[in-house]
Amino acid sequence: MNSSGQNSAPFQPRLERFNTAPEDPIQEGLVQPVAVSPESTRINMNRSSASTFSTKSIPPPGSVLTGKQEHYLKRELISQQTEWEISELASETALQRFGAPFKSDAGEVAPEDSELPLLRYMFVNHVRNFPFLDRAREKEFWQDKLQTFLESFATKRISSSEDRLEETKRRKLAVKAQKLVELMMVSGLPTASGYEERIRFSEMEVVDRGANEEGLALNVPEGHAINGWDVNVASVRTTSVKRHVRHHAHAEFLLRVKRQGKPEIYVGRRYSEFAQMHKRLRLEIPGKVLPPLPRKNHSNSLYSKDDDDADSISSVSTQDVKEAAAHEEPAPASSGFRSYLPNPFSGGHRRTASRSSQAASPRASLDASSTTKLNRKSGDFSRDHSPPKVLYREEQRVSLRAFLRNFLQNESIANSNAMNDFLTGNVVTLNEEEMEDVKRRIEMDDKRIEEQRRFYEIARQRARELDVHMEKFRREVVESNGLTKLFAEIKQKNTIAELSPEYKKFAEWLRIEVAAVIYHLFLAEDNSPELFAQAKRIHSLIPYTALKQVIRFANPAAVMAGVLDLFLAQPFGAKSLLQRIFSLALGDSIRSVQKSIDGLAAKINEPVFCEKIKNYNQCDQDIKDAIRREAAQDDLDLLVAILRSEDIKPELKPEEIGRAFNAYVAWNSAVENVDEELRTGAETFAHLKQLLKLYTRQRDKTMMLRMIEEP
Repeated sequence: MNSSGQNSAPFQPRLERFNTAPEDPIQEGLVQPVAVSPESTRINMNRSSASTFSTKSIPPPGSVLTGKQEHYLKRELISQQTEWEISELASETALQRFGAPFKSDAGEVAPEDSELPLLRYMFVNHVRNFPFLDRAREKEFWQDKLQTFLESFATKRISSSEDRLEETKRRKLAVKAQKLVELMMVSGLPTASGYEERIRFSEMEVVDRGANEEGLALNVPEGHAINGWDVNVASVRTTSVKRHVRHHAHAEFLLRVKRQGKPEIYVGRRYSEFAQMHKRLRLEIPGKVLPPLPRKNHSNSLYSKDDDDADSISSVSTQDVKEAAAHEEPAPASSGFRSYLPNPFSGGHRRTASRSSQAASPRASLDASSTTKLNRKSGDFSRDHSPPKVLYREEQRVSLRAFLRNFLQNESIANSNAMNDFLTGNVVTLNEEEMEDVKRRIEMDDKRIEEQRRFYEIARQRARELDVHMEKFRREVVESNGLTKLFAEIKQKNTIAELSPEYKKFAEWLRIEVAAVIYHLFLAEDNSPELFAQAKRIHSLIPYTALKQVIRFANPAAVMAGVLDLFLAQPFGAKSLLQRIFSLALGDSIRSVQKSIDGLAAKINEPVFCEKIKNYNQCDQDIKDAIRREAAQDDLDLLVAILRSEDIKPELKPEEIGRAFNAYVAWNSAVENVDEELRTGAETFAHLKQLLKLYTRQRDKTMMLRMIEEP
């Protein structure tokens, strides 16, 4: 159980936490002293079964710790070793010290000499014998491809969480991987004494699966104040603007704004004014990473005043509802996920969803019920129903509302001049027709929230029904090698219906959870259309026809090889499909960071400082390490050490170094001192620190893009 890492700190067991263990069991007569010869070896003992009940308040004979103390000590030791091994993977020589199948300059490393024993055990027993990987050639795949790729990543010197003063995605993934390795190792490694006590399932905390009422409150149309602003995009109207000769129709979004201590007002803003406000915020708060403005979405929605509890809205395009809204301008098809649900006005096939399917998916029940009502005979509307109303640019309205409320959650943005001017300028007065439209959209928001709440309630109710079987399933997984049994049964049975009752209930619970995630991401939230548009961009790059031909092979190894060839193939030296997908995502992010850098550099107005910070991010790692050591020795901020360093060009003049140091002093005392001159210096230093972080983030993304584009 000893850690093999040379750099790991020695573990000091904190036995004072355990009040049941005697301090000296030999002196108290509980344990007889035993003479141990230097040549004595460790006795191999059989693993004891997990205990289910313990009444012992003192350690068993021959042991210093109680059973639970042994368990917690073992878990802490494994946790420290796992954390060190995962962090060591960032080293350029980690795989060379890992052992076979990776090559090493010092020759082959024996398994018992590996410096990463836990990860090596996971690799040998659970990764290398995985289908398709078990047939991979040692040199061609493990050494020439995987090892080369990982060592190339290590040489790029991607910044860590400490460099950026924030938790990176890689750090979050490393923590998750660490927890998984700990779980497997703690469960699989017994203590040598055999007196270890396992934690019973009844002692574990069970998470309540209540409906997320806090999340539902974020989408309410009114009464949700954020940093003093209660804002809702209440309606959308059409305005006519004359250009040269002709008049052009544009959508104007009507914002209902209520600020603390002030009367409620309505403000009219076009989409272009949202974009202008976004640009003003970049200039006013330089360096702040702002979420992108939602894309234009011309889709409309239908709303019927006579809807019952099963009815709601169905997103369609105005091109399909000419008879319902002949006066509206045509618009392209909806870009949201709702547009892929049944269209009540589509010609040809008119299918009515069954009640069972409606219960399975709330959003499907919404649109299917609208389809049912609209598929009646034409005379039905004149007798008992009014025609459905077309809500102009509805999906754009809710996405812009999410955009504004997301911005207002940041206090600096909520108090900025750009946001204040945007929410208080161009006050308009609504006429009677526009007030009716506001009421219809409020009712639509209420129905959307109610459907979301009903979906959560359905999921919670069905999960409650599954609790009886799920508790038994969880108990088996935790205490009785349940994962091994689960995979063995999946391998033996061909269909879900053949599984045991507990596993069938687990499959049903899993289906509910997946449906809830899809519903939450692509339907429930105000920014769901924007997220779905991003998914469609990646979806459009995947050749499903070719993928269909690949997965026709019955041999799993052939399927895996074919899929990898499809995504990694570089025809005529062009980029592979996987490279195109990553380049698309990284390219947009790099351009967004560059815009923030340009705005922040203009705000700082110190070209020499900005150039020196940029050159620091592009210099060699040895110079960076030397500057970091110098900053730590002198107890200075890293930014001050960068600006005064002579190893990075351009060199600063003495007065420039003095100006930078004065800004650093002002930044340190900004909280206690409100002097205007010190405040200006503190703001300059804060902007420089933000610029350093932006350049670091941009370099990381550029290095990732460069590595992806490597052949």
